[in-house]
Amino acid sequence: MARDWRDLFILDGAAAAPPAPPSEERRRGMFRRLRENLRKTRQALTTEIQATLFEDLSDETWERLEEALIYADVGARTTAEVVEQLEREATSGAVTGGEELSRRLTELLAGIARTGDDRIDLRPEPTVILVAGVNGTGKTTTVGKLAWHLSRELGRSVVLGAADTFRAAGVEQLELWAQRAGVGFVKGPPDADPGAVAYDTIAAARRDGVDVVIIDTAGRLHTQENLMAELAKVRRVIAKQIPEAPHETLLTVDATTGQNGLRQARLFSEAVDVSGLVLTKLDGTAKGGIALAIAHELGIPVKLIGVGEQLEDLRPFDAGEFARALVT
Repeated sequence: MARDWRDLFILDGAAAAPPAPPSEERRRGMFRRLRENLRKTRQALTTEIQATLFEDLSDETWERLEEALIYADVGARTTAEVVEQLEREATSGAVTGGEELSRRLTELLAGIARTGDDRIDLRPEPTVILVAGVNGTGKTTTVGKLAWHLSRELGRSVVLGAADTFRAAGVEQLELWAQRAGVGFVKGPPDADPGAVAYDTIAAARRDGVDVVIIDTAGRLHTQENLMAELAKVRRVIAKQIPEAPHETLLTVDATTGQNGLRQARLFSEAVDVSGLVLTKLDGTAKGGIALAIAHELGIPVKLIGVGEQLEDLRPFDAGEFARALVT
């Protein structure tokens, strides 16, 4: 059964009541949509993962499966471990070929995708969420959609901080999202210091009793040392206001970049201690396996996925559902 927004967040019992869980029909519809969005990645795998393929568990079988997983950007290290485990279980007779082996593959992939705490704790008052990522990964859109869901579905008051001061269009885009979601918005003058904007946003939230602060930062390449240092500075400024903040640091990764997303996640995590990933643009790639590579190799949980342009296309990540949509 797919996760919903109530499963993603840790809520204070005294807070506004969470929404009613989605109906079974809606859950099935969500899975069908995810499965369709992962069609390109699944096709890369299911070309090789067919019951007929596993009827003869030869060396060629394992080689072809390994190639398929690597093509889907599951990553060489993760792929090797999965295939070795399957081969051991097949040799011992623990699993046989056909559908049983496909089922076991799904279980292994789901287990890899589950790492760390994949929830977001909303109990701190205010909860501060810092969002970072490379240009073009859907960072600002993710911030806006997350604010919408927090406000409309969970009844939380939210303020957005436009710390992306390099891109005027980014500030305007975020302001439009704030208006759409009906949440607060803080920006600075042109070329304002990003840390100052983050500081002012948190100060406004504390003054007004706002539940959640989301800080949008400038898109930057993971190879730009000066901008990465600036991102680390924004984080330090936040911590000066609230020592344990940011409570959540989300990194948006474009799934279409494949293994480059793994490198991005590693370097961003060194700069700002990334606590969770938002994997975007899964609907346009055959490289959806990168979610597994990042989770397994870096131990960073995927918390949200983006599978389209609509509000409902930002959704909590469900490891079991994701693996099932990849393989079946």
